[in-house]
Amino acid sequence: MNCYLSRNYKGTSNAGNKAKTDIEQVMESMAFKNVGLKQTTHTNKFLHFIYTLAGVLKSPFCLHAGDKLVLQYPFKKYFTFVCKLAHARGAKVIVVIHDLGSFRRKALSVKQEIERLNHADYIIAHNEKMKQWLEDHGCKAQLGTLGIFDYLSETHAAPKDEARKPYSVLYAGGLSPRKNNFLYEIGAYIQSFTFNLYGNGFETEKAKGKEHFQYMGFVKSDQLIATAKGDFGLVWDGSSLDACTGDFGEYLQYNNPHKTSLYIRCELPVIIWEKAALAGFVEKNGIGFCISSLKELEEKLRSLSEEEYASMHENVQRISRELAEGHYIRTAISKALTCV
Repeated sequence: MNCYLSRNYKGTSNAGNKAKTDIEQVMESMAFKNVGLKQTTHTNKFLHFIYTLAGVLKSPFCLHAGDKLVLQYPFKKYFTFVCKLAHARGAKVIVVIHDLGSFRRKALSVKQEIERLNHADYIIAHNEKMKQWLEDHGCKAQLGTLGIFDYLSETHAAPKDEARKPYSVLYAGGLSPRKNNFLYEIGAYIQSFTFNLYGNGFETEKAKGKEHFQYMGFVKSDQLIATAKGDFGLVWDGSSLDACTGDFGEYLQYNNPHKTSLYIRCELPVIIWEKAALAGFVEKNGIGFCISSLKELEEKLRSLSEEEYASMHENVQRISRELAEGHYIRTAISKALTCV
């Protein structure tokens, strides 16, 4: 039997929960069985703890020899416990990584993280760079890759008018100077294009070249897919214009930001830091372009022909359909099932 252990707690609709919920939905379409309890929402932390613990304790009694159990990582404090119970019942454990605690959150040391992950039989890493990092730090489980996170939504991007120069760039995410100070510096290097900013916390008066920015406020993801204004989506984090810096920026070298998938579902070609782990995916599929510095952006957009943009947009529409269907996690899990 192929099965998964639900996270039990729905929580808020942030990117991490969205990605996990999408994967559970795809697994159910692949005839996986939830061996935990059904998801629910508890505002009371004690009730949440009790319900989660009950789901964890129930799971081993539903497993049998030869079963394949999929866990989404991180799985809080119960991960090692669940893996051991599954193995005691003769089941194999497949892990889908969402976040590595030893990177951005510093919740674990690298040694602790690898020791924990080594309880899995097969791990689906975000991409080849994360896979290599795991291997280099002593991960003994079989390793595969996802490629990019899918993004399920019944909402479709609205048909766009034919793009014309000067192009506009959409950025969605944390907009405060503390989170992404690059937004307050890049205006000095903009001559023709505009930035459309979606999110909370943009302090317009602090931005250089503020006339080049349109602050759209916070928009829910489904609404953004249907109404996004822009020709490109930018994947960048940190304070510097010349590299993605800080914990979030450096993590881009190994992880798949969920916002990249959101941009693609909005049918926006992607602009991404050349050292980001997803840069290869963007180039290989012809869905945007890579830059080493945001100071290059003006010239890159100025020199891009309308024919080149049209080709990128066509490719993005193709990948968007794949993300909407759960193609990447479906493929990665299918491969994992053949390996364990």
